[in-house]
Amino acid sequence: MRAVRFHDHGGRDVLQVDDIDTPEPAAGEVLVDVAAAGVNPVDTYFREGSYQPFAMPMIPGVDVAGTVAAVGADVTGFAEGDHVVGTGIGKDHYGGYAEFAAVPTDRLAVLSDDVDLVAAGGAGVAGVTAWRALVDHGGMQLGDTVLIHGGSGGVGHAAVQLAAASGARVIATAAPDYHDRVAELGADVVLDYDRDDLADAVLEAATGDGVDLTLDHRLDDYLQFDADVAAHGGRIVGIGENDPEVGFDLSSSARGKDLSLTMMSMFNTPDLSAPLRELAGQMGAGEFEIDVARTYDLDEAAEAHRAVMEDSFLGKLVITP
Repeated sequence: MRAVRFHDHGGRDVLQVDDIDTPEPAAGEVLVDVAAAGVNPVDTYFREGSYQPFAMPMIPGVDVAGTVAAVGADVTGFAEGDHVVGTGIGKDHYGGYAEFAAVPTDRLAVLSDDVDLVAAGGAGVAGVTAWRALVDHGGMQLGDTVLIHGGSGGVGHAAVQLAAASGARVIATAAPDYHDRVAELGADVVLDYDRDDLADAVLEAATGDGVDLTLDHRLDDYLQFDADVAAHGGRIVGIGENDPEVGFDLSSSARGKDLSLTMMSMFNTPDLSAPLRELAGQMGAGEFEIDVARTYDLDEAAEAHRAVMEDSFLGKLVITP
């Protein structure tokens, strides 16, 4: 099979397409004929070496979707021909930037046959991170006011849909070009993140005394902002930052409101198959979708890595082997 691999850590130029043996699924694994693999910033961290993969040379790609081509021993609930979606494989298993991938069943869920497999290829990290942040860590409840920073991003546009489906009042930030689509996905109010009066606008859009739950992907920029616009007893869930130095400028804003702050990583999910099954069910029912901004073939993986870190787009970038 053809697979993108890096033999050493480094820049985008270390990515190359190799012809290698198609893997055999081990016990508890299925072999997926890959239709698409989402491109995520974390893929570049493994390539650069800030995150360490389990082996070298390494096939990147945390996300995967496709068709089950073979099943290993002790596999139940999956059969040849099933459409599946998965995530969490680019750390301790070879990733999805390949024509085939051997994937543990605890990182997969079965999809209905009418779900677009290319779009599903970008669903894993985005959907599971959003689910874990809002539902498991954030305790999202009916009637909450939820603020989602970066509502046009991969996680953001997934979170908008999940929050709207839960009956929350959804406030999202995004560049003006994406406002209409973010609103179509379920946001009640979409605000330009560059506006000078953003905090006032968020508070005006919120019900009650402020925001009940905030999903923040840039804690170094917005953590103090999150505290300032939060309601009493508000919850903040942090999923990322550009600068590792994260902190409050005025901690009394947080303490005075009895705020809770949770920092999370999708890789700590105890059972990835559980939120994947929830998302698969919603995709099958037409209640959750992934916008695919661009697709790339295996030979274009380096360009996909550039774009995911540098370009503005709505939704996800995916590799289609």
